[in-house]
Formats: sequence, structure tokens, C-alpha cells
Amino acid sequence: MANLDLLPITPKEVEALGWEQPDIVFVSGDAYVDHPSFANALLGRTLEAEGYKVALLCQPDWKNADAWRAMGKPRLFYAVSGGNMDSMINHYTANKKRRNQDAYSPGGEIGLRPDRATAVYSQRCREAFADVPVVIGGVEASLRRIAHFDYWSETVKPSMLVPSKADLCGFGMGETQIVEIARRLNGGQTIRDCRDLRGVAYLMGKKDELPAHGFDRPGGEPVTKTLEMPSFEAVKADKIAFAEMTRTLHQETNPLNGARLTQKHGDRTLVVNPPALALETEELDRVYDLPYTRMSHTSYKKPIPADQMIRESVTIMRGCFGGCTFCSITMHQGNAIQSRSEESILKEVKTMAADPTFNGVISDLGGPTANMYRMRCTKPEVEAICKRASCVHPTVCKLLDTSHDPTKSVMKKVREVPGIKQVNIASGIRMDLARFDDEYLEDLARHHVGGHLKVAPEHASDNVLEHMKKPATNTFDHFAERFKAASKRAGKEQYLVPYYIASHPGSGVAEMIELAEYLKASGYKPRQVQDFIPAPMDIATCMYHTGLDPMTMKPVETVTKLRDRKVQRALMQFFAPENYFTVHKALTEAGRTDLIGSGPKCLIPAKAPKEAREARRGGDGAGRPTKNKGRREESASRKAQGREAAGATG
Repeated sequence: MANLDLLPITPKEVEALGWEQPDIVFVSGDAYVDHPSFANALLGRTLEAEGYKVALLCQPDWKNADAWRAMGKPRLFYAVSGGNMDSMINHYTANKKRRNQDAYSPGGEIGLRPDRATAVYSQRCREAFADVPVVIGGVEASLRRIAHFDYWSETVKPSMLVPSKADLCGFGMGETQIVEIARRLNGGQTIRDCRDLRGVAYLMGKKDELPAHGFDRPGGEPVTKTLEMPSFEAVKADKIAFAEMTRTLHQETNPLNGARLTQKHGDRTLVVNPPALALETEELDRVYDLPYTRMSHTSYKKPIPADQMIRESVTIMRGCFGGCTFCSITMHQGNAIQSRSEESILKEVKTMAADPTFNGVISDLGGPTANMYRMRCTKPEVEAICKRASCVHPTVCKLLDTSHDPTKSVMKKVREVPGIKQVNIASGIRMDLARFDDEYLEDLARHHVGGHLKVAPEHASDNVLEHMKKPATNTFDHFAERFKAASKRAGKEQYLVPYYIASHPGSGVAEMIELAEYLKASGYKPRQVQDFIPAPMDIATCMYHTGLDPMTMKPVETVTKLRDRKVQRALMQFFAPENYFTVHKALTEAGRTDLIGSGPKCLIPAKAPKEAREARRGGDGAGRPTKNKGRREESASRKAQGREAAGATG
């Protein structure tokens, strides 16, 4: 029997609703959790609110098209997403080892989606009903919309549109595009008639001519500029061409002035329209005010790990203007901060508080970053022409509104809602912004930290931080001192949990030793290792693949061999017994034997401790990770990617 409060996910549920056929079948690599942090729920509910009959085909058996046929032929189109994460990052660690859990599957079961799920699902759509349009979207499609470097095969691959054979790729969060596509197809137009939309990419036929389009923007003339990027064949063969392609893409991300991009793929042309415009507050409210049940589908017998992590969280904004080179948020959610109204946020919180199963604790009130709520450029006329990759690097832009007043206001009002016992901030804090407001830090320490606060200094080497586009180490030091003092004034014993990344472009053994020295001096002992994962289309991924910074075309030292990446991980955890021999060898070869001994600045003792010798006997004799360490690496790798994908649900 269908649960009428949820979207249907089986043929029987579709039939129970009395539908002859669904209008749209949304194919997803994730299980169905009816929560706005999950793409299939958010976009499915958005389409439902527009009057369309939406069925979800979640984690279908992809080995044949039977599940697609059983759901019935969609009247309008298939919407296909690999899920909330890129399927390859979902499946494999930074060491390219198979993960032992899928957080978006019941019971954390692995193997319920294929590698490169978007392309596989799209092919099954074609097999099931060849005449139904196929629209791909989500994180995986967004980050693979042009030719891109694929870390797991160490090759340059074509746009996802090529292997998927989809009609359109909707990149970005997708609400605007998917609703407009449905409206046009419902009105009798064809899928080709949707090629003029912002936020879509498509492959032209061999004989097609590039259409003349103007893309409207608020307060200005339509955008008509088109730029041609180096071809797929060129970027596959030439790393300089790959870097030029990456630079062009990242310079054209502002929807207010970004050009339409083209890229030859053999005898066909890929067309990437300018990004969709940022949603205004009223538009974002409509998306988040829909009747989500905040529960996983009742048919699942086992809990879904991501549901358990996210269920009690509240998203207040999306987007990020940080411009970190290793982060995918900007390429998917955009660099303009899109914020919900206080009314919408409080409505969601009051709904949660009224639920008898709610324990009164909000696990997170934030988004990709906890303290960018309502921060925007103060000069719209400048924002309309700006091509700056980051509003905070190398310095905070003087035109950026850095006021934390809206954030403090919503934090205060949420914690005062009856039934709310605690409101935690689990999203990362942008420290270079928090330094502008002492009162924000006081509120944070007094009311919103459950003992530990996550922050992301990422490294201690100025050289690496520059390649990351992150603030200098003294920014973190200053923040740490102020947080400690604020916690003391609040009468609480609280600690920072700093995140650091190993093997990022620009980071060699010398830089990792510098980080290890900093950690030793500061007393930090990271219990989890974060390895850089080259996600498609990121600037840092271009550095990894080409050895060039695409924005300056200057050489960048990169670490690509797994054995060298293991050394960097070991240096970050120099204190772990199983890493002793690896660290000893690295320090000796680097001429840093001054860090071996009993001195206060030494990283390891001169004589291997008993635990190190035992760990080596239990491993492979070369200081490589033991089984338990491998598990910690996987957990850290997943958490690191979770930071990048936080809120990236479209």
C-alpha cells in the first residue's frame, strides 16, 4: 500500500495512487529519504508542488532495464542522478580501495549503485523507452559536464553527456531547470526547445549550428558572449590545453556575466550555457517549505546512515564564495550565498520540535559554511561584472558584507523555540570571517558547541595554503586563542577539531614536515587522516594532473604515487606507532634528523618504541597502514568529502 505522505518508489505505489503513468521518473543512486538535504526528495517535492506526478526509482538493479520498464513509461522525461555524492568518491577511498559502507544506502550496504552511476542509469533509460527524453543532473553530472580528469582511471574523460547519451545535463542545484523543462515539455515543446535554458549543457548534432541565444540577467543586458574551450582531444593530449580549459571554466562561473562555453568532442560540439541565476530568498523558501516528512521510506528495513546524520539538521543557506581550489561546492552550488528567511527556518524548526520522536537537539544549523548566512556583495553593479574566484582570498574583499548580525539573530531565535534544548553548529566555521565579530564567537562558544568545534585550517605551510587559496596559519592561531578564551568565559571546556589535508598539490615532504612540526608545537594529534582526492573539475585537480596552476600557469609540485601519498599521511600522524619507521625514513632522507630524538621539538624518538616494532610485525614490514589504520583513513576520507559536498544536493 502506498504511503500517501511520501513520493512513490515502486510500481505498486504508483498504481495505488491511481496514476496511469508518472509524468517524471527520477532515477537516483541514493535511497529515498524525504528530507530537503537529499536531492531526490528536494527535486521530487519541487516538481510535485508544480502539479507533476513524480515517481522515484531509487537504487535500481542496473544490470538490465527491467526495473525501468516496471515503473512505467514517463509521460514527460527521465531525471537521472548518481546521488548526493559522485559515485566514484562514494565507492573508493583516496587510495582507490573499495569503501566498506555507502552512507546513502539502507544499512550502509555497498554495491547498490554502479560506478559512474549517472551514465549507466541513463543508458538503461534509453533501453527501456528510447523515445523518452533523458535529463541528467546532480553532483556527478555537474562536475563532469565538460572534459575532465578522472582520478580513478588516471585518464581524461569526455563530458558525461557522451557516455550517458542524455539529451540535457542540468548542472548546479537544478530546481529552476527541472521545473522549466517539465513546464515546456508539458506544454508540447520538445527537449531541443530547452537548450536555451541557463544551467544546462548539451551535445549538438554533427550538422547542427550553434544557436544565437541571449541569457537574461537582472538589471543588465542579456549575456550573449560565447567562448570556445580547447577540444576534448586537445585537453586529453596536452596538459597545457587542459589547464587553459580549466582556467576558462572557472573564470566564467558568475551567472551575471559568465559566457556560454563550447568544446569540440570529435565531430560534435558540447555547449555549456551560463549557470542558473542564484535563487532569491523567497524562491529558496518555497523549496524548503515543502511538506517533507523528514523520514526515510517506510519500506526500508535498515537505517540509512546519512539519514541518521542529517535528519536533525537545518539548512539555512547554500553556496560558498571561499574559492578553495580543492572544493567542489562553488562549481555545483555557486559562489553567491543564497539564504533562507528567518521565518522559513523557524517554521522548519517548530515542525521538528513538535515531533514527539525529536530529542530536542538540532545537530547542525548551517550549510556549506556555518557563518556565511546572508553575506553578499554590497555593490550589485560590481558583482555583475566581477570575475574574482574568491571573495576572501588573498584578502577579504572590501565590498563583501561580512556582518554576522543575521547569523546571530537566527541562532538566537532558533535556540529560543520551545522544545529546542540545544542547537549545535556542525558546519565548518570560516575563521577569516569570524574574526570580524567577537559577539558571534561568544554566542558560538556559549550556546552552540557540544564540546568540539570543527574548523579547517587545512595546512601549516604558506606555500600549500596559497595553492589551496586558504588563509595563513596565523588566522587559525588567532581564532583558536579567541575560541579558548570565549569557552572559558562561558564556563565550558571545549576544543577545536582542526582538519588538515595531506598530498594536496604544492605539498611535498618538506611541507608535511612543516605541518608535523606545527602540530607538535600546538599539541594537536589528528586522529583521522584526510587525503586529497582529485574531484573532477576542481582547480587543485588540474594541478594534480598537469603540474600547473591553471590560473597562473606556473608549475606546482604534485604527489601522484600512492607510496608518496602514504608518506605524507604518516607525517601528519607522526605520533602513531605504526608510522614510526615511515616517518623515520622520511626525516632522514629529508636531512631533518634534528627532529629525531628526545628534544622538545622532536617528532619521534631515536629508538623505535615497542609498539612501533609490534605494528611493523603486524603489517608488511615497511610501516604501511594496518587494518585499523586503513579504516581510519576511509572514515576521514569520507568526512573530508562530506565537507565538500555539504548541502550539495541538487
